[in-house]
Amino acid sequence: MKKTFYLFGEPPFSLSRFLWFFAIPFQFKSIKTALRLFLVFTVVNFKFSASAQDSSHLKISLLTCTPGDQLYSTFGHTAIRVTDSISLTDYVFNYGSFRFDDPNFYIKFIRGKLLYYLSVENFPEFIFDYQAENRGITEQVLNMDASEKIALRDALYENSKEENKFYKYDFFLDNCTTRSRDVLVRYKKDHPGFKPVMPEGTRFRQAIHEYLDKNQKYWSKLGIDLLLGAPTDAVMTTAQSQFLPDNLMKSFDSSNQAHPLVLSTTGLYAVNQDKNKGTLFTPMTVFALLLAVITLLSFSPNVKIKNFLQGFDGLLFFFTGLLGILFIFMWTGTDHSMTKSNYNLLWAWPTHILAAYYVNRKNKWARMYFGLNTAFLIIILLIWAFLPQQLNVALIPFVLLLAFRSARKFLPAFAN
Repeated sequence: MKKTFYLFGEPPFSLSRFLWFFAIPFQFKSIKTALRLFLVFTVVNFKFSASAQDSSHLKISLLTCTPGDQLYSTFGHTAIRVTDSISLTDYVFNYGSFRFDDPNFYIKFIRGKLLYYLSVENFPEFIFDYQAENRGITEQVLNMDASEKIALRDALYENSKEENKFYKYDFFLDNCTTRSRDVLVRYKKDHPGFKPVMPEGTRFRQAIHEYLDKNQKYWSKLGIDLLLGAPTDAVMTTAQSQFLPDNLMKSFDSSNQAHPLVLSTTGLYAVNQDKNKGTLFTPMTVFALLLAVITLLSFSPNVKIKNFLQGFDGLLFFFTGLLGILFIFMWTGTDHSMTKSNYNLLWAWPTHILAAYYVNRKNKWARMYFGLNTAFLIIILLIWAFLPQQLNVALIPFVLLLAFRSARKFLPAFAN
C-alpha cells in the first residue's frame, strides 16, 4: 500500500493554493519528490503574489522628447504618462503648456510673467504631434508600488484643475521638466538618490551651449548669450542640472536606490535624422566679414564711401545703444532670474543711442566720448576671458568694429 503525503495540511486561501487544494491528496513515493513539488509551488505562488501586490492597475512613465526646431522646443520636453488597464485610459500630463492667445502674450513672455499650466491629453494625440514634428520620444516605466501610483495619479488630476494648474515658468528653475520630477519624487516613498550626469563644475551656460552647438543653432546661442547674465555662469548642483529633459532621463536611469527607479526604457518614436550640414553663415563669420569690409572701406578716399560710413556709424552706435537699453530692461524690469548682472553692458553702452546723433560731429565732447569708449573697449577685449560672465566669442569682431569706428571719431587724423 502506497503512503500518502500531505503538504502542510490546510493551506491559507489564495488562487494558487485553491488550485493546489484540488490536487491533494498527492501520493508520493518519497519525501524528496514532495519537497521538489513544494519548491515549484513556492516559486509559482511567490510570482503570483508579487504581481497581485499592485492592485492599482496603473503604469506611470516618464516621457522624454528630443529637441525641436522652434526656439521654445530647442532643449526638448518632459511629460508624465499614466495608463490605466481597468478604465482603459492613457493620458499624458504636460506641464509645458501655454496659450498663444493669452492677452499681451509677448509682453508677458519677455517680462517673465507668462503663466504656464498643466494640461492633460490622450497619449495618441500627444505622440502624433511629436511624430509630425519629427521629434523622438523615450518612455521610462517607473518602479512605483500601487499606493504611490494612486497617490500620484490623484495629485496630477488635482493639479490639472483650473484653479490649480497655472504656475509662473522659469526656464532654469521651474519648468516642465523640474515640475515633472518634483511631483514624481514627492509621491515616491523612498526618495531616489540621483548621481551626477554632467561633469563636476558644469555651469548652466555650458549645459545649454552643449545643446545649441550640437544642433548648430549658433544664432540662437548668440541671442541667449546676449540676454542671459552672470547668474547663468553659476555651477549647477545635480538637482539643478535636471532642468534639461535629457539630464532628468539620465538621472532616473542612474538612480542609486536599492530598487531601480526605472523598470524599463523604450524608444517610442525614433527621429529620422538628416545629416547635419555645416553652415558658414554663423555669427563669427558674419561679424568677422563685416569687420574686414568696414576696415577696408575706412581707408578709401572715395566721397560716396565716406558718406556711407557716416550713415553706417550712426546705425552701428544706435543699434548698440538699443541693445544696452534692452539689457537693462531684462535686468531690472523682468522676473527672469538669469538676466540679471549682464556684463554685455560693458561694451553695449545705453548712452550710444544718444551718441549716435553726434557720431559725425567734430566738437570736443563728442571726441572725448568716443575716445573714452575706445579705451574702455580695448580693456574689455583684453580681459574678455577673465570676466565673471562668459561672453559669446562671436561678439569679439563686433566689439573690435565698435572700437575701431570709435577711434576714427576720436583721432582727427583718422576721421572720415
